[in-house]
This record gives sequence, C-alpha cells and structure tokens, in this order.
Amino acid sequence: MAPQIDAVILAGGMARRMDGNDKGLVDLNGQAMICHTIDKLSSQVDNIMINANRNQAQYEQWGYTVFSDQDSGYLGPLAGMVTALKQTQADYLLVVPCDCPLLPDDLASRLLTALTQQNADIAVASDGEREQPVVLLLKPYLAESMQAFLDAGERKIDFWYRQHQVAIESFADQPNAFINVNTPEQKQQLAQQIAKSY
Repeated sequence: MAPQIDAVILAGGMARRMDGNDKGLVDLNGQAMICHTIDKLSSQVDNIMINANRNQAQYEQWGYTVFSDQDSGYLGPLAGMVTALKQTQADYLLVVPCDCPLLPDDLASRLLTALTQQNADIAVASDGEREQPVVLLLKPYLAESMQAFLDAGERKIDFWYRQHQVAIESFADQPNAFINVNTPEQKQQLAQQIAKSY
C-alpha cells in the first residue's frame, strides 16, 4: 500500500519584502499565489493543510484545513512545520512555501524515493546548486525534536535538519522549480515568465 503523504503550505510569514502583503493571497496572473501551489500539489498528496497566521477566512475558501502557528510571535517556518507535524496522521509530511508557484510535478515522489533509498528521516529538495530548506519531506515523529529546537531559541531550518539523517534530492533538471516571490519586482518577472510558458 502506498504511504500516505500530507502537505502543508507555509503562508504564515510577515512578508516584509512584499510590502507586508500576505504573499499567498497576492495575485499572480489572475490567481492568488497559493492557488498555483495548490494546483501543483493536489495530485501529489493525500491531504493539503495551510499554515496562515492572518487572513485565515480567506485561506479557508479553498476548502482545506487552515491553522496558525501553535507558538505565537512569528517564529519563522519551523513554527508552522511543527504545528503541522502535530496535526497530521500521515506517514510523511511534505512542506512547501506559498510563494513557489512552479514546484515540480514529481516533487513528492522524488523526495520519497530519496528518503527511502537513503534510509533518511528527511528529504530536502535542491535546485542543483543550493538546498531549499523549506521544501522537504519528513517523518511526523520529528515533531518532538523540532519543538525542542524551537524551545531552545533556534530558528534556522537547515541547522535543525542536519541533526538528523538527511537525503538531498537534486532537481537540477527543473532549475526554475523553486523560484520564489519575495518582492513585487520578482512577482512581475515571474508573471511574465508564466505567461510565456502558456
């Protein structure tokens, strides 16, 4: 039987570089940015959850479970991840940010293969040059370790995952897959790129 994979889309940040606008709800070519992410994930996973610390009613319109960080104070992506890990009943949790609209269509399957083949606890995506620390597949039992890391005042995801057995999966064959949108200028550039691809 195929393992169950849930996904959480991280939309809980303050988006300071996006003029404070909620990145997941920013319009990109006629759709909220998170719609592009949902479209990429919906055929790859069993369930989708959305981690949002504001505008939750707007996020709920897509019909998925929406939750805020268990630890308040905008502690960064790990706070959303650990809350999701404590909620999921799946075998694995796929984590992605809300501002990566070009995610690979084979993201979950390739991360799962890497994790399984290397007998790892976590599989992290790489664009071939750099690891993408907020694009990862992990086992839910890691919630305890992640919570302890946060409670110790730590925030950096890659510092946390290096404490565990990690598989790195390169998506160098899809170099644009992890382009993320942090500023209005980047959004404009990506909108033009997406328009050209249709």
